[in-house]
Amino acid sequence: MKNYSGLRNESDIRGIAIAGVPGQDVNLTEEACRDIARGFALWLTGCTGKKELRVAVGRDSRLSGETLLGWMCDTLAKEGIEVTDMGMASTPAMFMTTKTEGYMFDGSVMVTASHLPYNRNGYKFFTPDGGVEASDIKEMVALAESDRHTGLPEKEIKKDSFMDVYSKRLADMIRRAASSERPLEGLRIVVDAGNGAGGFYAEKVLKPLGANTDGSRYLDPDGRFPNHIPNPENKEAMESITEAVRETKADLGIIFDTDVDRAGAVLSDGSELNRNRLIAILSAMLLRDHPGTAIVTDSVTSSGLAEFIKEKGGVHHRFKRGYRNVINESIRLNNEGVDSQLAIETSGHGAFKENYFLDDGAYIVTKLIIELSRSKKLGYNLHSLIETLREPAEGKEFRMNLLLSDFKPYGQGIIDDLTEYAKTVPGWTLAPDNHEGVRINADKEHGNGWLLLRLSLHEPLMPLNIESDDIGGVKIIAKELSEFIEKYDKLDSSALRDYAEK
Repeated sequence: MKNYSGLRNESDIRGIAIAGVPGQDVNLTEEACRDIARGFALWLTGCTGKKELRVAVGRDSRLSGETLLGWMCDTLAKEGIEVTDMGMASTPAMFMTTKTEGYMFDGSVMVTASHLPYNRNGYKFFTPDGGVEASDIKEMVALAESDRHTGLPEKEIKKDSFMDVYSKRLADMIRRAASSERPLEGLRIVVDAGNGAGGFYAEKVLKPLGANTDGSRYLDPDGRFPNHIPNPENKEAMESITEAVRETKADLGIIFDTDVDRAGAVLSDGSELNRNRLIAILSAMLLRDHPGTAIVTDSVTSSGLAEFIKEKGGVHHRFKRGYRNVINESIRLNNEGVDSQLAIETSGHGAFKENYFLDDGAYIVTKLIIELSRSKKLGYNLHSLIETLREPAEGKEFRMNLLLSDFKPYGQGIIDDLTEYAKTVPGWTLAPDNHEGVRINADKEHGNGWLLLRLSLHEPLMPLNIESDDIGGVKIIAKELSEFIEKYDKLDSSALRDYAEK
């Protein structure tokens, strides 16, 4: 009996596509990929009720991408769906094939594993309503494990490209905002695509607008990722774009992940614009035009960010980790009559209400570039937008393994116990606006910061984040927590203990 449950990853499919890494066996086999494609065909025909369907398929630069795209296209066509192979693309662009006049596909598929290592790959699925949910993926996998077929007559596979259309949309956004055909004349903007799919942004968006992109790095697709991991959260990747900005004296540096649904940036002084800082600057920009809007973030954002958003006249709505969780919460608020213009994770997944709540790294940096152009005209700089953001003096994350198979009840028990224990500890208070795990604020005498302990949804893991406004404060908080948590013998808290005892 087929079992593809191991390929489910939240709201997409991910697995190992290339052999050669010890201990990692290929599970994205041809049979598995074709079955997943058949499952998608069955799911899409079932939820639309249509017999004539059109689906676009694209891929990023991964070595296995062309092969996995071929299996997907061939199987969909055999299941009676008209398929268009879009070749190299970004994940947000593939969604936009369902929304753009002249295309308007019934669904789309992106072959990608985001920032994961070169030997991995997977599939992301879209309909005109957005990315599919975890429940949809579960249903697709169940259909893939069955022997069912659509029974529709085989259709053809066409070839096309969408990146020129997608790029022009972004470039036109900047032109309209600046009321100019070449609004970036005199600006140097460098891009680091990490050999993923994001090189198009320098060539097809920035250069036609007059920007000088000399000094950009790793724009050519190369699925081996020979220079660094394409990931704005990766230290080496951020060092690369920071170096490019400093070497070229650029006005802005941009970095994308492999499939361009996430982005980070570097300001002209070489300071990084990611995590809390990226959320802060986007919030400041939005709150000029949408005063009072709710900014939905994940659970590990800093206390300083919450203060900053409030100072700018907005509402900080801290929610669960996971970009679909954050996006869905923002959509829920809007449906209930609460304006929420932005949903964004500290990882760089950011989705604007004005852009279909699509997490699109290229759209984020396009908004930044519009602001950069505006700042040059009005005589301010981007740094000034976040000069009042209070940033923590230090922060650390611990990822503690749960050493049992039925880990969720045990992990939840620790969270429940810690919630009660926190009420008895001098200097600790429970955060009133927490939606995940347990978040505890520590006063000046007990570390001057906060901790968040949560339970991973799918892995036997409890991530712990600690931040402090004082140097040495993280260790104080870690030591007080370690004294409580070391009694749980099925939780490997050795890294926390070792850190606290140093």
